[in-house]
Amino acid sequence: MFGFNMFPEIPRPFDATYQCFSVAMLPGNERQDVERGGKIIMPPSALEKLTRLNINYPMLFKLTNKKSKRETHSGVLEFVADEGKIYLPLWMMHNMNLDEGDLVQIESVSLPVGTFSRFQPLSSDFLDITNPTAVLENCLRSFACLTKGDIIAVQYNQKVYELLVLETKPGDAISIIECDMNVEFAAPVGYQEPEVPKKRDEEMVLDPSDLMPEPSGFVAFKGAGNRLDGKKRKDSSSADQGASKPVYVRGIPDYDYQIGTLRFIRQTAKPKNNENPENDEFKPFSGTGFSLRART
Repeated sequence: MFGFNMFPEIPRPFDATYQCFSVAMLPGNERQDVERGGKIIMPPSALEKLTRLNINYPMLFKLTNKKSKRETHSGVLEFVADEGKIYLPLWMMHNMNLDEGDLVQIESVSLPVGTFSRFQPLSSDFLDITNPTAVLENCLRSFACLTKGDIIAVQYNQKVYELLVLETKPGDAISIIECDMNVEFAAPVGYQEPEVPKKRDEEMVLDPSDLMPEPSGFVAFKGAGNRLDGKKRKDSSSADQGASKPVYVRGIPDYDYQIGTLRFIRQTAKPKNNENPENDEFKPFSGTGFSLRART
């Protein structure tokens, strides 16, 4: 009766089971673009079914291996797979403990937009990259979502680096399509902070003034004073010692030097009493991060 639908159709969930294979088993040309990202390839019949169910965009899916109870999330790249089959990146199959031809349950999901994520490289070789944050940012553009606990693969200069997703906010699974997300790194597995030699507080074992020659000739105010009542002054001992001891001045030779009597000024390390072991504890990449804009 009316030319428009007053009650739009409510989206219905998509739920199906497929045989999974790695991208290397996909017929045709080699698809390295699938291995570099976090998206899967599904059959054309899945697209028809998703259209009828009025699924919300972007299309995000939860993948479940019922045997190992492992789960992950992904987007879809293309609908060109053979019927009854899906093709996954190799790192995703490893996360879910899947072998070629295993069954995987796929469900449509709606994930919150990501605001924060933290990664831990599984090898310290990742730090050899000139700008690791830029490399990760470029890699995440091929992902649709992230799942806490997954180990994703990052390819750079014909080398694969594995990163563990330690934390995601606001949930354990997030969408990173068209979002501003802060990213932080934890210290790589097996990373050891290079030792930096500490400066020692050194002190003289021998007072340089002891090497000064005794004053000769007339010395002003060399004599000692006496009290009228015959008693000794309280500061007489310290005053006499201070007056008799010459002041050390660098550059004045010892004119009374005798052959075979060399004396060296040596230095020893002074122990620190205020050392705090907690201050030396390494805090990996504390407070670092960058704003990431991921697009698909």
